[in-house]
Amino acid sequence: MTKRGDTFVFDRVTGKPVWPILERTVPADSDVPGEKPYPTQPFPTKPPAFVDQGVLLENANNLTPEIKRLAEEQLRKFRLGPMFTPPSLKGTLQRPSQNGGANWGGAAFDPETGYLFVRAANQIGVNRLAKNDGSDAFVPVDYSNVFARGGDSAALPGGLPLVSPPWAVLTAIDLNKGEIVWKVPLGEGNPAIRNHPLLKGVVLPERLGSPNSRGGAMVSKGGLVFIGGGDGYLYALEKRNGREVWRGKIPYENTANPMTYRTRSGKQFIVVATGTGADNALVAFGL
Repeated sequence: MTKRGDTFVFDRVTGKPVWPILERTVPADSDVPGEKPYPTQPFPTKPPAFVDQGVLLENANNLTPEIKRLAEEQLRKFRLGPMFTPPSLKGTLQRPSQNGGANWGGAAFDPETGYLFVRAANQIGVNRLAKNDGSDAFVPVDYSNVFARGGDSAALPGGLPLVSPPWAVLTAIDLNKGEIVWKVPLGEGNPAIRNHPLLKGVVLPERLGSPNSRGGAMVSKGGLVFIGGGDGYLYALEKRNGREVWRGKIPYENTANPMTYRTRSGKQFIVVATGTGADNALVAFGL
């Protein structure tokens, strides 16, 4: 699983790709003096990407006509293009963002169905370079994003994303066929966005997707996928279709993978770590 949103599948004995990996041409024109981007990058032929990739004007947030107009106006301030469009002095928008795509939560595998379950954030990040001003002795290159301070934001005022929801998804990939079986929004989304002035009177879906959580999933023999939603809940979904069957309130956001165990008496528990720093709690649910 990768931050770029692709799944690379290899034979566990030989290391050979299960499906061909092809070198494909990517944008290689750069406005950074002295930089020559590599002309190709490796792409798996299967499975498809589990999250949207690249940023084009047509990807502008279209929740309302006004939001779409403002999003397009903001998008035009940056360099746009497919994935691997080089960083630029102007600022290149990249999707997935620097956080991914997939993250440290990894993926959960179910041997019964052959499904792989991975969460991903559908966010935009700015990849902007600036000339080395000498303020950081540990950066030897002439141009780096370390020195690219300030500039336009990859969001509208109030944190409204430039692309439409869902902003986080959970995807099931059939590793026997190399196909996506289902993909569902994960998490309620940021309350501040739901209450955004530009969305007053707009009927929004219950799950906009909460991209702030990076915790992964756990799949059970009983047919459920458990995962933190990044919104203060632990979710349980049916592994075969992604239907949400339950969620339980947790005191803090979950950025860790759930685990499960069974006692001698036969009772099973699911435990999840929540929060960070001093604001944390281990939470156990009994089945």
